[in-house]
Amino acid sequence: MFDFFLSILRANPSLRDTRSYLASFGPRPQTQSPATSPLVSPSPVVQVAQQTISIPDLPKTSPILASILNPVIRRTALVKVQGPFTDVQLDSITRGLVYLEKLGLVSVIVVENDELHRGEQDERSSIIEETTRVVTSLEKHGARARPVVGAIVRLGPKPGADDTVAVNGICPPESHTIDSDLIPIRSALRAGEIPVISPFALDSFCRSIRIDANDVIAGLARGMVEAAAEDRHKQAKYDGTLEDVDLTPLRLMVINREGGVPSYARSGYPHLLINLESEYSHIQETFHSPWHHSHPTALSNLSLARTCLAYMPPTSSAVMVSHRSPSSLIANLITNKPAVSSSLPHALLQGNRKLTPSTPTLLRRGLPIQVIRNFADIDRKKMNRLLEDSFRRTLDQNAFYGRLEKTLDYVILAGDYAGAAIVTKEECPGLEAPITYLDKFAVLPSHQGDGTVDFLWVALHDESYGLGLPFSANPNGGKGGRGEGRDLVWRSRADNPVNKWYFERSTGHLRMGSWVLFWCDAEKRLEIAKGRRASSGLSHIEDWEDGRLAKWADVIFKIPATWKK
Repeated sequence: MFDFFLSILRANPSLRDTRSYLASFGPRPQTQSPATSPLVSPSPVVQVAQQTISIPDLPKTSPILASILNPVIRRTALVKVQGPFTDVQLDSITRGLVYLEKLGLVSVIVVENDELHRGEQDERSSIIEETTRVVTSLEKHGARARPVVGAIVRLGPKPGADDTVAVNGICPPESHTIDSDLIPIRSALRAGEIPVISPFALDSFCRSIRIDANDVIAGLARGMVEAAAEDRHKQAKYDGTLEDVDLTPLRLMVINREGGVPSYARSGYPHLLINLESEYSHIQETFHSPWHHSHPTALSNLSLARTCLAYMPPTSSAVMVSHRSPSSLIANLITNKPAVSSSLPHALLQGNRKLTPSTPTLLRRGLPIQVIRNFADIDRKKMNRLLEDSFRRTLDQNAFYGRLEKTLDYVILAGDYAGAAIVTKEECPGLEAPITYLDKFAVLPSHQGDGTVDFLWVALHDESYGLGLPFSANPNGGKGGRGEGRDLVWRSRADNPVNKWYFERSTGHLRMGSWVLFWCDAEKRLEIAKGRRASSGLSHIEDWEDGRLAKWADVIFKIPATWKK
């Protein structure tokens, strides 16, 4: 139990992470009749030998602590246990899954064995034996588990559904479920048991055959989401109560021996966070040949995540993790963030001890990223809503757009104005080129905490101070990594709570009264300077650094505010 609490503490959730967790697993507000619910509850009174003794109220448990240790709402996760694993490895995996159950996330496990090829002799009995191993290991850690060795999905299109229509541009899975197929899962969950499923399906002749676990999981993701929606419809119609366990999968977890998806930008170390909407094709195109041997199922699991997340709620995520780091599943559940932020400076990521070959890859459905360079292409109505909702202030539209029309360099957009980075060119006497100024960086409140901030900042990096380096060649509709990087400069109020985030991502900062000036140096130029003076071991000011802060500050702090008072 000690390592369970230690894993929670290591997650180090922020206030927003805690609120998000409580929104999913904490108690729901209940309305009570005023007549039956007094505003103040009196202390209990006991009469003993004609004396009245008042018993003081006991101290109340913190709602956060209570929700973590005894979650009110139980949610499900689809988990692929992709073996084979040794007994020690399996023990580590199931311990992590049992911890997740304590936190309110009940695993619906599908077992796979990559070394057990389809069509082999005793294939069925071998996969059932593997399923039983997982059940036994879960029960060893105090959980209750139930093997489900019958076919749980059916091959082919779902009757009555138009499976020729893609969902979010993704073709439907090869398998489907009907209501009766989910009875074993519902039964296990109601009994407080973790269902452990063998990858069997019914074919068109109603024969139970083994199929790829990915097809089982994809069919379950769709079927469980549809079943949960039907449950909610019935609850609303008949004013009943919801199931103890919400069938809608909150997470997809792939636990294997390979770990996450390798990245060319991290020398083969895993991607930290993947925006499937904009990066899926690019990852496949940049997947190096040797990785097909070291990570043979990475691309198929990437495709699985893309299919499942198309049906799961937008707040859901997928994680691909090695059996070597099962404790990271707890951090992912509580924070729904990668182990290390992908928007941190590249040099900082290279030296980060948390970044190892076993670091998990977090995958989100994400949003498309595009770059606008023409002022006329900006949708003012949508931009106004984004800026005012994000900053919670009223925009002086005439002043803002009047200045922007003259100085716009480009705008990076996430989705349909869910987030934006507005970059301008500010003329500066004494400098050869205009200052690349980050005028506005905004994300809608509804998208804060879902990865949009990191996706947007990475795109900003690729278009400005990271330009010219190989790992900046990402598909965001911009320059594709071609060009020379430019220093990025911006300002922020000294009391802005976002400054902590800026401190972590900037090269440096300068406090000037009620403002803070931030900047990110062009990384390609830094690499050149680093190589030139590597042998000297001296730290000195480069010619291009001399006096630039004063020149930047003189221009940046004269830019007028664009908010109404």
